[in-house]
Amino acid sequence: MKLFTIGFTQKSAEDFFGRLKKAGVKKLVDVRLNNISQLAGFAKKDDLAFFTKQLCGAEYCHMPELAPTQPMLDDYKKKKGSWENYARQFTELMAMRRIEAIYKKSLDGSCLLCSEDKSHHCHRRLVTEYLKEKWHDVEIEHL
Repeated sequence: MKLFTIGFTQKSAEDFFGRLKKAGVKKLVDVRLNNISQLAGFAKKDDLAFFTKQLCGAEYCHMPELAPTQPMLDDYKKKKGSWENYARQFTELMAMRRIEAIYKKSLDGSCLLCSEDKSHHCHRRLVTEYLKEKWHDVEIEHL
């Protein structure tokens, strides 16, 4: 199984959709809580659904259940909480939600999307690493 991740900040639409197309992504999975912000530019949900299909021939879906809760996110971002605490809490949430039992068949060839430019301090990386630990046969590529 192959999973990709991508963030849209600091990327032009051309770069963003070019990366998806070049990688052969089958489905863009939006793992943000809020995907309608005007600050998201081309990455608002309706625009993403259109562009992903037209430019990449891929599906788009929103899976907020693969996102942290708003209080978790606020503690980390707004209250400047530690990455370690955030990662631990989010990993516990994924285990509680049993995401590994729900999504295996639907994620092969998918690309998890959020806003962070780099994956090192982003929940999309935590999701893919958690799933790799549970499923074992997962290759991860950060676009």
